[in-house]
Amino acid sequence: MVGEAVTLDASLPFDAVSYGEFDRPWGLAVEPGTNRVFINQKGGAMKFVDTATGAIGTVSGGPDEVSSRGQGGLGEIVFAPDYAESGMIYISWSEAVSGRDKRSVAARGKLSCDSDTTCNIDGLTRIWQQSASFPRDGHFAHRMTFSPDGQYLFIASGDRQAKTPSQDTSNNLGAVVRLLPDGTPAPGNPFADQGAPTNQIWSYGHRNPLGFSFAPDGKLWVLEHGPAGGDELNLVEPGANYGWPVRSYGENYNGDPIPDHTPDDGFTKPLIHWTPVIAPGDMAAYSGAMFGDWEGDLLSANLRAKSLVRIETAADGSSANVAANYRFPERLRGITIAPDGAIWVAEDAEDGRLLRLTPR
Repeated sequence: MVGEAVTLDASLPFDAVSYGEFDRPWGLAVEPGTNRVFINQKGGAMKFVDTATGAIGTVSGGPDEVSSRGQGGLGEIVFAPDYAESGMIYISWSEAVSGRDKRSVAARGKLSCDSDTTCNIDGLTRIWQQSASFPRDGHFAHRMTFSPDGQYLFIASGDRQAKTPSQDTSNNLGAVVRLLPDGTPAPGNPFADQGAPTNQIWSYGHRNPLGFSFAPDGKLWVLEHGPAGGDELNLVEPGANYGWPVRSYGENYNGDPIPDHTPDDGFTKPLIHWTPVIAPGDMAAYSGAMFGDWEGDLLSANLRAKSLVRIETAADGSSANVAANYRFPERLRGITIAPDGAIWVAEDAEDGRLLRLTPR
């Protein structure tokens, strides 16, 4: 067997195999049509594992520099919906702008591989960036996903710990943006007639969205960090305002209260909120044959809780509930679902393991 078997708690429904250790793995993606899993490491290096042979390879041609202080670093990996023809790959990262200021950016290029252990991103071109930068080192978010029809690229943009930009649609922070694959604002966005960058916005009032996934039924879900309490799961709707920082089910770190949501506050309410927080690292909607009963469930890989939480959602998106909470030995950062239905997770550590989970 390729990989090393990992012993998990006997109560968990998983067998686990490790395919190597990586330095603060962040983004994960399975390359379409191959056995390879690509991994972005927080410090700026991209690697991949050929899961058929166990060989680990490196990817060149990424950003020259990333700002990896605090929560920053090399972020998401997404393969284009037409990857088989175009070879396009999308990545995101946090960059230093001037002085101490930083922002999230996203780019795309063509992936080519010269050998079993070397690949390169050719012509990496920036297609999006946050419209404002701040000296803080948190809440970059920069998760990305394509709509199921492959027509639109969605990016989750964090509030950069600045709070108020989330309620200001003249910037694209604290928002979910909807773009065409080349990074231009998508036609039909809720504020399409208001100029850049407002014309990018699909929803706003978000804080630090790190779980970001389309379910098989086409619904877009976001799981975001609260402050001291108040992590929340939201169904993303066009033009909706999710309330941060005016309303939240948490409180500020200094103890100052934030008003809870009320039925008439005008904001879209979370379907689930957590206090104490679970601190989501990533989220994926399950689709596959291995865990057939989980079809459409949301799987959250969590940092503080060191767990994988499985969430069931109503068919109409009106409600959600935590179906199970699976405890792991380490913090979990990345998660992705392979075409065969296996679940891949990455531990959040300097020697974080890449684990393949299958039914026990």
